[in-house]
Order: sequence, then structure tokens, then C-alpha cells
Amino acid sequence: MYVGVDVGGTYTDAVLLKNNRVRAMAKIPTRENLLSSLLESIDTILKDADKKEIKRIVFSTTIITNMIAGHKYDQVELLLIPGPGLTHDYYKIKPYVHIISGAVDYRGRVTARLDKQEIDAALSKIAAGGCNKVGVIGKFSPRNTSQEKRVEAIIKEKYPDWQVELGSRVGGKLNFPRRAETTYLTCATRQPYRAFLDSVQQALAEREINADVFILKADGGTLPLKGSEELPVETIFSGPAASTLGVQALTPPGETSVVVDIGGTTTDLALILSGKPLLSAKGARVRDQLTQVRALAVKSVPVGGDSVLELDGNKIIIRSERQGQAYCLGGPVPTPTDALRVLGLTSLGDQDRAAEAMGILGKALGREIKDIAARVIDQVVENISAEIEKMFWEWEQEPAYRVWEVLHKHKEKPRLVVGVGGGAAGFVNKVADRLGCSPYIPQYAAVANAIGAAVARPTMQVSLRADTEQGYYIIQEEGQQEKIKDRNFNERMALDLAKESLIKRAAKYGLEVDPDEIEVASQEVFNMIRDWHTSGRLFDVTVQTPRGITGRVGDGGDIDV
Repeated sequence: MYVGVDVGGTYTDAVLLKNNRVRAMAKIPTRENLLSSLLESIDTILKDADKKEIKRIVFSTTIITNMIAGHKYDQVELLLIPGPGLTHDYYKIKPYVHIISGAVDYRGRVTARLDKQEIDAALSKIAAGGCNKVGVIGKFSPRNTSQEKRVEAIIKEKYPDWQVELGSRVGGKLNFPRRAETTYLTCATRQPYRAFLDSVQQALAEREINADVFILKADGGTLPLKGSEELPVETIFSGPAASTLGVQALTPPGETSVVVDIGGTTTDLALILSGKPLLSAKGARVRDQLTQVRALAVKSVPVGGDSVLELDGNKIIIRSERQGQAYCLGGPVPTPTDALRVLGLTSLGDQDRAAEAMGILGKALGREIKDIAARVIDQVVENISAEIEKMFWEWEQEPAYRVWEVLHKHKEKPRLVVGVGGGAAGFVNKVADRLGCSPYIPQYAAVANAIGAAVARPTMQVSLRADTEQGYYIIQEEGQQEKIKDRNFNERMALDLAKESLIKRAAKYGLEVDPDEIEVASQEVFNMIRDWHTSGRLFDVTVQTPRGITGRVGDGGDIDV
């Protein structure tokens, strides 16, 4: 048996699968006490099950996504060591950025020293602003971490209670702006992610569940629960990845679909091409900035069933925040869910309270309750449809999309808009109509995220760095350093060595790996020059076992649209 649990900002969903059939499911409000929501959801689905038969549990969460979408995180300051190149004014566009002297070149050589007085001045300024979370990022720090570590030591000496994140630990790739953004997000999400992990571990311990436990990553792969604390940023789009895998599992193979997951806080968008989720070639885009997080080509839009509705003159504004449940469910302010209830598009909550919520808006505008509700629905649909249209342009730039388009020999729009999540029934028909597609709401749409988590294939990753000048290679996950024996070591050998190491590592955890299915997550080569001649090369290769789903849920019959 397999268990999937999706912890959203509004609801915690859980499913129990056996032989690719849903045997039990639960939808529990996500409370401030996260542990109680987790325990209730797990107790509900395991009420009649033998816990010893549970083989695997996979968790996904939109908590981090929702926090970032709503800008609900503590202040973070960055100390950047960009060295020579672009003018430093390029990096000062954000108020939380502090530039300090120092430099490491692409080969890892220190070419400019740190200035301690400069560092002390920057730290004093940060402390005066009340911030205690700091990221330290050097342009070529993956080649030499000494300057980042020295700055960390200075910070810890003066402010031992501060949280410090280093760019070299967060990401090993050399794209400086993306590594800086990834470090910023890691610093912002570390503490809430740790609280989430503590709740998960306590929930499982209290129920004496000893199954393998994983966390869903943004690319649809998984991380073992233990050790995932080092990479909280990998779960930024865990929720959207879960809904995408859920749609993949709930629709027949080969379908091309737009995924629209309408939750209480956000609406998550994704694209499935001929049955396979589209992967972003550039990494996850967060706050309009690319990161080093490998992710599906997804987007979280800050519009959901519980979004706050306010008036601005004669306009109804949908704010990118949630103040609790919908008014019809006892919440404090009008929301789109109340509009759905008034128009009979959902059975959630109290009809009279929903009407009262729309009346608050209608009275100021001199409009009838149903007119206001229809206006709210149209505005939500317009917002979601506009974001999908923007995403189409971005999706079409992806290399995988272009290959798919060539194989189809003509430009082809997705046939389906697949709606999942609590608000799907009320909005998806209208969204599909705006896009000229057919709407489809699969069985178990309300818990699709949990299903996606349950069917996610366990994945494992290995990162190799080889330095032919120094004559050694390192497998980061194993802490293993070995000599390079072949003087003609090249890019193909580095990739083969990484794949071999991945197969051995997977075998330790009982995972069988087909070498032909191994995915190359990243691959970079750098020449080292001495006296105008190439003296060696640096190879960075990251490979992982294939992502995907273990199987489809239900009968997998044809879709009747």
C-alpha cells in the first residue's frame, strides 16, 4: 500500500492506494497546529488498514509556495562577493543586497582579499535593521568556498544566533544571480520547512509507522525525509508538482492537457505533453527570478478560493493573500468561494453567510447579490485565463516543447483543461471555454495532489565533480574522493562515472536502475588555462534516477468530453 499526503495552505489531503485503486481518502482543514491536521488525515485513511502493509509514504506541501506567493516570510539580507566583471550597481537593485570586496576566479583561485572592516560595517547595518537571516554568495564559490566560509565565521563570532546560508552549499552551479536567488529563498524557508518536517516526523512516530518516507521535489522526483532539511528550496513547487503527477495518474496515457489546480490560497498551472509533464530547462522561476531549483514548468498564481475580496472604488480587487477560510465557512472576509456558493457552484459552507459576504460588496456598489457573485467569478476566471495565456508563451520556449511540436509536425493546442483542487468545479468550465479547450474534472479531483504524491516514483541523485589538473573526482552525496586513473579522462567518462555511482548508491536503498533511463540533471565543463595552454578540465555532472509515476489510478478509461 502507498500513502500520499499533500499539506496545503487551506486543506491537508491524504489518500491510501492499493493496487492503483483509492482505498481511502481524507480532506482535513490545515490548522495552525499542523501536527493535528496531519494526524487527523492519516488516522482517517488508515482507520481500517494494516499499517505494516504500508510500503511508502510521500508528502508534498504548498506551504512554502503559498508563503512565497503571499510574501509571508521574514526579512533576509544578502552579502554578495561578485568580484570583477559587471558593475556592482547591477547587483544593488534590491535593498537587501550588500556588496563586499573579495574575489575567486573560475578556477577557484583567490584573486582579491576580503575586507573585514567592510564586512563589519555591512553586518552592523543589517543588525540595525533588525534582520537575523543572512545569505553569503560568492560568484565562483563552488570552485573555492574559503571566502564564503570566512564571512560566515565572522558573522557567527559577532552574531551567533543568526541564521547563515552559503551559496556554495545551496547550489553547485555557476550562474551567480540564480544561486543568489536560490540562497535567498533557502534562508527564507529554512525555519518553516524545519517546522513542517518536525510535524511529519512526530505524526509518523505517534502512529508507529515505519514505512519509507519521502518528500516530493519541484521536478516530480523525491527526496528521503531524512536529509531533506538541507534542501528546503527543492520543495518550493512541491504542491504544483503533486497536482501535475496527480493529473497524469488520473487521465489516460498520451493526453495533452493544461493542469489547473485551484486551491484556497493559490492556483497552480502546469502543462502535460502527450502524457508527460513539461520540465523547465532553466529552473524554477520565483518572484520573477530564475533559481537553480530543477522544476516542472509550473507557475503558482496568487488567486484561490479563499483570496480576499476588497473594493477599490467601483472595482473588486482580488488580493494575493488569505485571511482564513471563506466567509461562508466562518471566515472574516468575502472570498471567491462565497461567490461560488451563492451561484450554486459549490456546496461548501452556509448559503446565508455566502449571501451576506456578497451583500457586503453589493451594497457599496448598488448591485444584486447574484450579480456581484457572477462578477467575482468572471474576474477570477479572467485572471487565471490570462496567466495561462502568459504561460503558453513561456511553455513554447522550452526545448522539450519544441521537440514535441516538431514530432507533431504542426502547432497543436492542448485538448483538455484538467481541473483539480477544491475550486475546480466552479471555475474550470469557464476557463476552458476562454481558452477554446474542453474542460475535464477527473474522479478524485479534490485530492489529486495527494494522489500525485502517492504515485511519485522514488528518485535518487548523484553529483560528481572531477578536476583533471588535480587528478581527482568527488561524489558529493557519498563524501567520496578518488583519484582519476585515466590521463585522457573526458566528458563522456565523467558522465559514465556519475551514472555508475548512481546505480551503486541506488542499490543500497533497494532501487533498481536501468542505465538507459538515467536523467542528466546538469552537465558543465570548464577548461583551465596556464601559459596559454589547457592544463586541465573541471567536470560537473548531476544525474538522477527517472522521475514519473508508478502507475495510473482507477480504470484509465477514455475521457468523455
